[in-house]
Amino acid sequence: MKGASAKVQDNVDPNAELHLQLESVFPRLWRYCLVVAGNRDRADDLAQAVCLRAIERSHQFEAGTHLDRWLFKIAQRVWIDEMRKQAVRLGGGIMAVEDADLVDTKLDPEANVMGQQVMKEVMALPEAQRTVVFLVYVEGKSYKQAAEIVGTPIGTIMSRLAAARRKIAEKFQDESETK
Repeated sequence: MKGASAKVQDNVDPNAELHLQLESVFPRLWRYCLVVAGNRDRADDLAQAVCLRAIERSHQFEAGTHLDRWLFKIAQRVWIDEMRKQAVRLGGGIMAVEDADLVDTKLDPEANVMGQQVMKEVMALPEAQRTVVFLVYVEGKSYKQAAEIVGTPIGTIMSRLAAARRKIAEKFQDESETK
């Protein structure tokens, strides 16, 4: 209790560091939410829920650890909870990738078209594969880090990535053979 009274005396907000870090990590968190949720509106809602939960549970965050991993874990849990609720209430669906506007339009046209094709195939993957593709290939997380975020063994992460790569490669192989 002595430490808590010292913080109050110094008028230092113990969550100030978390709030500053949250602001810098938010764009990456939102991208992760977009990949998980499949559309912008649901990504906005998910990111907002994650931030709220992170602030409410800031006492659980250990200073000096990786805030992004902690937030991604929270996002994964919130999303799973929301999917369970939605399955009971509505059923729901996912927005078409063409409507999501995910690809950077500043790229040259050929790269932009290829990027859209790849993103379309990634977004067509099952959610579990789509999530690990994002964590490993976009966020640059190690297999171990992705496994911790998603809450599965590393072998499962490796299997999901292999299946995703195979499915995307087959799609592009089929398209090149038909041309």
